[in-house]
Amino acid sequence: MPTRILPAVGDADAARSVTTLLSQLPDAEPAMPVADSTQLIDTLSRLAGESIEELPEVVLVHERIGPVPALELIREVALRFPAVGVVLITTDASPGLISAAMDSGARGLVALPLSYEELVSRVQGAAAWAVGVRRHLGNSGDVFSGPGGTLVTVSGAKGGVGTTFASIQLALAAQASGRRAALVDLDLQTGDVASYLDVQFRRSVVDLAGITDLSPRVLADAVFTHDTGVSLLLAPGEGERGEEVTDRSVRQIVSAMRSRYEVVIVDCGAQMTGANAAAVEMADIALLVTTPDVVAVRAAKRMVRLWDRLQIRKAEETVILVNRHTRNTEIQPPLIQKITGTRVAGIAVPAGFKELQAVVDAGRVQDLDSKSVVKQALWGLAGELGLVAVPEGAGKGGRSTKFRSDRGAFSTRRRRGGGQGEGDG
Repeated sequence: MPTRILPAVGDADAARSVTTLLSQLPDAEPAMPVADSTQLIDTLSRLAGESIEELPEVVLVHERIGPVPALELIREVALRFPAVGVVLITTDASPGLISAAMDSGARGLVALPLSYEELVSRVQGAAAWAVGVRRHLGNSGDVFSGPGGTLVTVSGAKGGVGTTFASIQLALAAQASGRRAALVDLDLQTGDVASYLDVQFRRSVVDLAGITDLSPRVLADAVFTHDTGVSLLLAPGEGERGEEVTDRSVRQIVSAMRSRYEVVIVDCGAQMTGANAAAVEMADIALLVTTPDVVAVRAAKRMVRLWDRLQIRKAEETVILVNRHTRNTEIQPPLIQKITGTRVAGIAVPAGFKELQAVVDAGRVQDLDSKSVVKQALWGLAGELGLVAVPEGAGKGGRSTKFRSDRGAFSTRRRRGGGQGEGDG
């Protein structure tokens, strides 16, 4: 059977050289090279969505690929597509790099300038490994072959705008609709997800930060399954330990979570660090929460510009959620969209502190009544963002979605001018 090979090479000259040599390999079907890490992950996700058999047996990653560094990219591919053998192409064939590449999940390393014999050997070895994994894939629940779950980051323009509350409600909505949902607290110094959900659990995201091989069992030991069914990966109880969580560890942790859950919500808080910046960069949807006041909107604009300068996220790829919205405020969602240059969510969350106060003070926001306009807005937002499962036979145009484990159901159809909800107390 031919070996399908997908090169990931950003440099045009290097891509031509790799393609020419691959065309000479016996029983090989090289694909056109992809130019960057985003295109590689998108291509693999699309193929995996069709069938695992559509995935290439071998992916070649050039050392100068970007924007995600080569070793980080290898780690993500190995976690999300374990039935693919990854080979690193590099000028540095030192023992240190070989060890680092193997730790990241590479099945081999080829030194530059490329040697035909070495390339044949590494490609054949990686392909044989991939075929073996696919042969046993059906017998192992620990091996994930899909394109990965939807990753949503929720960041605050400033403190107190409702980031954590919004994160929790989005996760609850996804879980109640039948999706397998997880909530990760990356507000590493002041994370309050545990307080809002009345949880006491000794493990946190810090326990995963120093682990290079995140097996399903290791991940399960650090995750707490809440009574609602949502899986929680909590922030450390001691804020200073948040420094142990690096951007590299976040990429590994988030990739592992995406491989196990259909929806992953990440509460990034309002402080931008290397750790939560990595999550925002990886996100399918980056939600930025603000309130309709001058100070918060200015902070939102500042955050959007910061993400753009650091090449974390473009403004047009960011979704603004307007929280505590009222119809008589001077600052309305269209103005916020114009000021920030982002897209504003079609559903705004109305101000409603009185209906939230009891459940927030009790630390049981999961008990918020379904008649709450704040809850209805946020669960409707989950529908707008595509985080809820659509029941079979549901018609087009936003027919109502029934949520399990909840007292009542309401439409997830897109609504405008609603209002925006309370947040982190």
